[in-house]
Amino acid sequence: MANLMHSARLLVSDLASTILFLVVLLTTKDLMLAVGLGVGLGVIQIGWMKLRRQKIDTMQWLSIGLVVASGIATMLTSDARFVMLKPSVIYCIVGAYMLRPGWMNRYMPPIAVQMVPDIAWIFGFVWAGLMFGSAALNIVLALTLDPVTWSASMSIWGIASKVALFLIQYVIMRAIGVRRGRRAAAAASVPAST
Repeated sequence: MANLMHSARLLVSDLASTILFLVVLLTTKDLMLAVGLGVGLGVIQIGWMKLRRQKIDTMQWLSIGLVVASGIATMLTSDARFVMLKPSVIYCIVGAYMLRPGWMNRYMPPIAVQMVPDIAWIFGFVWAGLMFGSAALNIVLALTLDPVTWSASMSIWGIASKVALFLIQYVIMRAIGVRRGRRAAAAASVPAST
C-alpha cells in the first residue's frame, strides 16, 4: 500500500497545475484566473524543486512546461476554443512521450521494476493509447460543448480514466509480481539435482 501511495503522490504532483486549473475554472468560471493560478503553481513547483536541488524528471518538465506555455498562449488570445482544443495537443505530446519504453519506471517501486518490467513496458503503451484516445475525445467535446460543460466533462473523464487505469495497472502488476516472486522463491528453495 505504501508503494501505491508513493506512486499516487508523484502522479498528483505532476498533474497539480492541471488539476488546479480545472478546479478553479469549474468553481469560478473565470478562465484567466484559472490559467493564471495553474501557471503560477507550475512555476512554484519547479522553483521549489530547484531550490531543494531535487531532480526534475522529464515528465515533470513536460507537464509543467506545457501548462505554463499553453497558459501564457491562452492569456494572450483569450479565445475559449483555443483553451478547449489545447488539451488535445497536450494529450498527443504526452502520448508520444509515453511511447518511450521505461518512462514509467519513475512511478514504480524498485521491486516492481525488477519483477515486472515487461508488464510495465506494456502498460506504458496502454497509457499512451489512453492519451491519444483522450485527445480525440477532447476534440469532439470541444467542438460540440460550451466551455463550462466541456471543462466538467473533460475533468470527469480525465480524472476517472486515469484513476481507473492506474488502479487496473496496480492490481495486475502486483498480482503478476507476487506470483513471479513466489515462483522464484520456490525455485530457490528446491535443492539442485545431483
